[in-house]
Amino acid sequence: MSAFRLVFKEIAHRKLNFLLALLAIGAAVALFISVLTMGRASEREAVRLMRDMGFNLRILPKDTNMENFWASDFAEHEMPEEYVHQLASEPGLAVNHLVATLQKKVDWSGRQILLTGILPEVQPPGRPTSPMGFEIEEGTVYVGFELARSAGIEKGDVIDVFGRGFTVAKTLSEQGSKDDIQIYGHLHDVQHVLGKRGKINEIKALHCLCDGGALATLREKLARQFPDTQVVEFRSIALARAETRRMVEKYAAFIMPVVMLVCASWIGVLTMMNVRERRQEIGILRALGFGSRKIASLFLGKALFVGIVAAAVGFGVGTGLALRFGPSIFKVTAQAIKPLYGLLWWSLAVAPLFAALASFLPTVVAVTQDPAVTLIEE
Repeated sequence: MSAFRLVFKEIAHRKLNFLLALLAIGAAVALFISVLTMGRASEREAVRLMRDMGFNLRILPKDTNMENFWASDFAEHEMPEEYVHQLASEPGLAVNHLVATLQKKVDWSGRQILLTGILPEVQPPGRPTSPMGFEIEEGTVYVGFELARSAGIEKGDVIDVFGRGFTVAKTLSEQGSKDDIQIYGHLHDVQHVLGKRGKINEIKALHCLCDGGALATLREKLARQFPDTQVVEFRSIALARAETRRMVEKYAAFIMPVVMLVCASWIGVLTMMNVRERRQEIGILRALGFGSRKIASLFLGKALFVGIVAAAVGFGVGTGLALRFGPSIFKVTAQAIKPLYGLLWWSLAVAPLFAALASFLPTVVAVTQDPAVTLIEE
């Protein structure tokens, strides 16, 4: 009788052992598939949530008095608007979501407000992403919560800003900050009403400052290419992003080996139990002339078969779990959770090998048993 037939007869005879081994490997595969399928969404979700914390870099004119800047939160000097486009196209800076702004404190309708012009985000070539903040069309404005409430301004109203009429596209929700007394407009509109055509006083940007020397490197590059600018970092935001990324990476690095170790131990124990149950059978086979290679093929062949079946089942279960629960966990990037069919072939290759490795030591025990001792015990 061939080893192939013996494997299937043994599986049919010891169904519980087969099902338990299938459950062990299937659970491992299912967990890996579900984690990897949701992993991309998890990474994007973390990046998106960290991104929504706000910009972590502010690029200002070099002669900005920082004491005055922190007191008023805007620079009193200007720089050319084209800097934002030059920064975006400058290789090696690795900055994203660049937003050029022009901000000034002005008297408007008997109130002191902040008038802010915002240019739509400028991205480096080849990095299309959704904008972090709002983008305002020319001829329209957004009005802060407190200003809209006190002045009775509503969406759709037309307000006069220094002799020019603007349609209120939106009244903002309460922020509990200076944003509540701002009027936001398109940068070119604000430049026009302030008489500062082509000028900005700040560029906000997002930059990964995960490495300790990243900020120093960025400042060095900017000093060479844009000597009349300086860089200010929001350290708390940068650290929060870096720590969150490290936490996600450490968690994945911990949970995967633990799952593999538990499942490998489970399979090894089941194989050892199978070896002990079949001691007499193995002794008889050895006495009939079956060599160590043939005996080993029975156990390893079963492990390989279990691995193949478990890979297919685990892929289906893992993908189903990811599609079922992923969108409710990662709400922002729910649409990114899709079956990764390439992982099926990876599972079919790795799971049988994993099962065979986990069964190796018990198989060695089986092939080294002395048939004479086994039969005497019987």
